[in-house]
Amino acid sequence: MAQLNLIDSDSAIKTIYLRIAGQVQGVGFRPHVYRIATQMGINGWVRNQCSEVEILASGSTDEVDLFLQRLIEEAPTISSPHIIHQKIVDSLSRLLMLEYKDHLVPLDAALRHHDSRNFTIIVSNNDGNRSVQLPLDLDCCPRCLDELNSPANRRYHYPFINCSQCGPRYTAITQLPYDRCNTNMAIFPRCHQCEKEYSDPTDRRFHAEAIACLDCGPQLTFVENGKKINNTTTALQNTLSALEAGRIIAVKGIGGYHLLCAADNSDVIARLRRRKGRPDKPLAVMFSSIEAARVELEIDHATATLLEARSHPVVLCEKRTDSRLSSLISPGLNRTGAMLPYSPLHHLILNGLGRPVIATSANISGEPVLTDAAEAELRLTNIADAFLHHNRAIINIADDSLFQIINKKPRPLRLGRGHAPLALTLAVELDKPLLAVGGQMKNSIAIAWKNRIIISPHIGELDSPRSAEQFNKTIQSLQHHYNIKAEAIICDAHPNYYSSRWASENGLPLHKVYHHHAHASAVVGEYNIKGKSLIFTWDGSGLGEDGTLWGGEALLGRPGKWQRVATLRPFRLPGAERAARDAWRCAASLCWHASETWGNHSQAALLYRAWKNEINAPVTSSTGRLFDGATSLLRLIDNTTFEGQAAMLLQAQAENGIANQTTALPFSIDDNGVLVSDWQPLLSKLMNQQQSVAQRAMNFHNTLAHTICDQAMQMRDRHGEFVVGLNGGVFQNRLLTEQAITLLEAEGFKVYLPQQLPCNDAALCYGQIIEAVAQP
Repeated sequence: MAQLNLIDSDSAIKTIYLRIAGQVQGVGFRPHVYRIATQMGINGWVRNQCSEVEILASGSTDEVDLFLQRLIEEAPTISSPHIIHQKIVDSLSRLLMLEYKDHLVPLDAALRHHDSRNFTIIVSNNDGNRSVQLPLDLDCCPRCLDELNSPANRRYHYPFINCSQCGPRYTAITQLPYDRCNTNMAIFPRCHQCEKEYSDPTDRRFHAEAIACLDCGPQLTFVENGKKINNTTTALQNTLSALEAGRIIAVKGIGGYHLLCAADNSDVIARLRRRKGRPDKPLAVMFSSIEAARVELEIDHATATLLEARSHPVVLCEKRTDSRLSSLISPGLNRTGAMLPYSPLHHLILNGLGRPVIATSANISGEPVLTDAAEAELRLTNIADAFLHHNRAIINIADDSLFQIINKKPRPLRLGRGHAPLALTLAVELDKPLLAVGGQMKNSIAIAWKNRIIISPHIGELDSPRSAEQFNKTIQSLQHHYNIKAEAIICDAHPNYYSSRWASENGLPLHKVYHHHAHASAVVGEYNIKGKSLIFTWDGSGLGEDGTLWGGEALLGRPGKWQRVATLRPFRLPGAERAARDAWRCAASLCWHASETWGNHSQAALLYRAWKNEINAPVTSSTGRLFDGATSLLRLIDNTTFEGQAAMLLQAQAENGIANQTTALPFSIDDNGVLVSDWQPLLSKLMNQQQSVAQRAMNFHNTLAHTICDQAMQMRDRHGEFVVGLNGGVFQNRLLTEQAITLLEAEGFKVYLPQQLPCNDAALCYGQIIEAVAQP
């Protein structure tokens, strides 16, 4: 419970002015204030003031004090209010100007003409920008679900049912404050019945800005073979029939389109993969309920809690051995991305179909999800058999958030709907607004001003025109919503990233941050770690200070002062970026560096000559590429079709092994005093046909976990005490990460793993801010 510093007054009547910040818009906070005030006989008003809520309340001293207490204690569960300003004033009628910081804010006509004998919700004010907090999208609440499924209710089976406690927010808003005129619902005038509910303080739809019904709200349209059906009920029924018949339907949701098909029909899943050009990448499955998910997946308490959270993210879950889901959903893997329906439309589809569905983002691979009906029909014409549109615009794209449980806690892999924009507090006060533009893969951007930082929703890979367009749009949108204009830009030191080129061409003062310094600083920033840290930054690759591609580093120090103290033995990447897709190239290079015979590919001889002559073969210390090489040496895969596939296959195999073996990796100290662990002894172990693939894969993971612990212990002997952090895409690997944490904690280390932010490149923008601000 928040602690209130109530102001004493000798007067029998107390009039107080309040400003409340936090998550107070789009959560039913003004109706909450109104209900308490009218119940208690408090006079005054409440209104949205940009991102805050302003309240003027008058009553007896005891009444006002109790009103303040109930205001916070009984706030809607989806809100997070805190009082940032309170002041006793003379009276309701005489209050014409309010002091704000060092200047006066005149009250507008709505306040001057307010009837001081009652309590009202008055017109919102959009002047100024104080502590903007964009409201996040919410799932359909239990009370709306009951009405959705009640034949006697006038919103029975209405796909856009909502109330003040649920429904779209961020994806619907054009600007603050969160009022209907500033959302995608502005084009839908309320009917008489909806207006009555909206105006009734006793109704839970009182001032619910997205209120609608079948008579006045958004409608569905079904399109198949050029034929349109504009009747909502018929459109929904046709969608169910098409899914039952084994067809692929593009369905418009809250933050973008999904491609839906039956999850127990291998034929239609194979067709979806073939049409989408997505032969192997896992597909998410949507279940009607947690009970339905338990039939197919192993779901413990932590996983169930995450699945049922108001954001309803996609959660990686282990498959049951008796699962009836198609093996084509996540080929070669033992985990599946699962989620529960979060919109009324999803509930209607899942309940009507009576079986789980594939629900994958409707996009061309690597691009942002589609949101516009005409564009969806144009770009998905060779993928979807039919389309289910609706006429409620999607203002801001939000892909589904993706999480997994690591070390018994939820860890994000992708921040999207329900979780982003993510607002965090900085430990320092900035002297000017900053924009950080992240990396090339899994891109997100961040804006920061004063002591605030906002991380955008997931944008994706910046290697297509649509991705670049969304990147630019997100930068403009966040600055618009938060009324912030960046005065300097921070980017990755790699000159060829799209984000770095964009930053260089922007014209604002530019600060470049090394990739792994950003990873390290992101951990320190999230936990506000004081003192010295040893951060393991293991990932695919990023430009290092020495001009090589790093990816297996241990950095000691703090933001602004990182020292590379440990790494993995470097090797060359034959074909450069091609090696990230062709795991066999990594395997070949590892063997050639170790003087092992390798020739398991038709291009091996030609590639060897280029490798030997150092042609198009940059040096790297990448743990990610080491994983790729190991996977190829185990004959699991040679050519990957999506980023991280090799490592995921290796982890899946290892989880069937026994962690009773490890291979000690020798180390040396290079000319710069950096400890270098040598992976070479792993090669013979990986190629040992006397052991099962699962056991060899487990030994690989176990060895790397011990290497992390060994490096940390040696650094402690050299440099004294520190805390340990793990960050970078490699630590998406649950098995390796949990093994490393267990070993480190057994040796007395305090270990930090990102929890609010992804450990992959999605958090680079955050780390860039932390690192740049800390540098002299």
